[in-house]
Amino acid sequence: MQDFTASRTADTADELWIVEHPPVYTLGQAGKPEHILRDVGIPLVKIDRGGQVTYHGPGQVVIYLLLDLPRLRIKVRELVSAIEQAVIDLLADYAVTAERRDGAPGVYVGEAKIAALGLRIRNGCSYHGVSLNVDMDLTPFDAINPCGYAGLKVIQTKDLNIPLTAHEAGERLSQHLLQQLDKQHG
Repeated sequence: MQDFTASRTADTADELWIVEHPPVYTLGQAGKPEHILRDVGIPLVKIDRGGQVTYHGPGQVVIYLLLDLPRLRIKVRELVSAIEQAVIDLLADYAVTAERRDGAPGVYVGEAKIAALGLRIRNGCSYHGVSLNVDMDLTPFDAINPCGYAGLKVIQTKDLNIPLTAHEAGERLSQHLLQQLDKQHG
């Protein structure tokens, strides 16, 4: 992502990368180590996105948004809203009500977080992105304060009776992201 972003030109096409990661904790630039409550043998990687600590693992879809924001004529806050709305719309397809929270990026179902968001903007181009918990082992979240919030519960689409694999969720979420970006751009 960093190399792709650093080597972009005005002609470089925007890309969405859909991935699943092996178990890993990531700590954002301003991340505070005290939000890592105990060592459970999962590697910790310090990365250059915003936000605190989160967990990525199998059964969670991560979509990296490699976008030229000036070309799309959208601002960072609009991008964050578009990403959150794409997750909200995906869940609404399955009659699940989700919401965003002021000052706490991501998407929530009730009191539990289902999607985390962390971006980095360099030379007007975004990278990093959004993670959606689909069908995964949620216990590694117990060893951290997810996104810096003590006691924050996490949830996944499987718990909401949404019958998607991580791959399927990634494909559907990417379609919702493209729709939102078209709305923002149009």
